Amino acid sequence: MDKRVNNLIKNWQKRNIQGFYCRDKESALNEMLEVIPVSSSVGFSGSVTLDQLGAIKHLIARGNTVFNPYKEGISRGESMELRRQGALADYYLASPNAISEKGELVFFSAYGNRTTGVSYARNVIVVAGINKITPNLEEAIKRSREQATPLNCKRLKWESPCFADGICHQEICFAPEYKRMCCQILIIEAEVTQDRLKVILVGENLGF
Repeated sequence: MDKRVNNLIKNWQKRNIQGFYCRDKESALNEMLEVIPVSSSVGFSGSVTLDQLGAIKHLIARGNTVFNPYKEGISRGESMELRRQGALADYYLASPNAISEKGELVFFSAYGNRTTGVSYARNVIVVAGINKITPNLEEAIKRSREQATPLNCKRLKWESPCFADGICHQEICFAPEYKRMCCQILIIEAEVTQDRLKVILVGENLGF
């Protein structure tokens, strides 16, 4: 574990956030499965990182109740209801768009289930690759807006200005002309409730 990662985990401790380091995505998945009881319900926000870990399919396979708003064959209304239920689950899983070296976590959201789940669920597990670490909060927000969001818009085929050229145009990105992904910004600076928020930092490049 390099000095930057070690300092980051210490900074999370100061902020009442539990930080864990796992060398690869396999050990990160095992850490997550150990923390979440089989009897617990789980909600989550869409995440390339969680997909790369195979987290959701493993939780479903072992018998957890998972509120999956991305199931094939469901309606938009059903998907939105599963997002609401997921934000109230026993555990909520997400990946940040960026992390500052001081420990701040940045999340962008379109519908609000992501920001709600991370900020208010009973238990939250955040997973991130080391590629999401930035020098400071300003750079974390910049990374979220200018790197992660355009790539996610391309992945999900959202009709936003950055979908076309990969560049953020927040000054014109409004309905009805465009479908905006970064409608809400959540910055986690610290946590009040003991043991509620856990971050698993993975020693690999994961997600956007």
